[in-house]
Amino acid sequence: MPELQRLGPDHAPALLAFERENRAYFAGSIPDRGDDYFAHFATRLSELLAEQDAGLHHLHVLVDGEGAVLGRVNLIDVADGCAELGYRIAERAARQGLATAAVAEVCDLAATEYGLTALRAVTTLDNAGSRAVLARTGFVPTGEIELDGRPGLSYTRDLRATP
Repeated sequence: MPELQRLGPDHAPALLAFERENRAYFAGSIPDRGDDYFAHFATRLSELLAEQDAGLHHLHVLVDGEGAVLGRVNLIDVADGCAELGYRIAERAARQGLATAAVAEVCDLAATEYGLTALRAVTTLDNAGSRAVLARTGFVPTGEIELDGRPGLSYTRDLRATP
């Protein structure tokens, strides 16, 4: 069973492999990270880990038994008891319930370990899988948005309520 782990520097090689292997797959449903992300991966990861240490983010990876990254579930821009949820699951691990389980676990961590009271999330209308994960984990739509030029929805989850 995959394990959710807090992102650390030791995850760097597996995380970069995950992002490279799934780049085209992710670009089909979410904005591409761009070439600069890959060219400066080590620097950006170091910055993110420093921001995590400062309490600005809570970053997680979903790791299989061999140490390969199967997904990411992140809480970014932590402020005033709230953060934005973002997640991505490898193509080879999609449609197995991993996103739902990992998002549910991070929601629990957000409330119990990180002291957050609410989460926000966004997805495009054409990303039915992501919309289903959000619905199954207690998020409710709050409005229409545009995301990378595509129509989407914003969501929120009150962590003080039972999903």
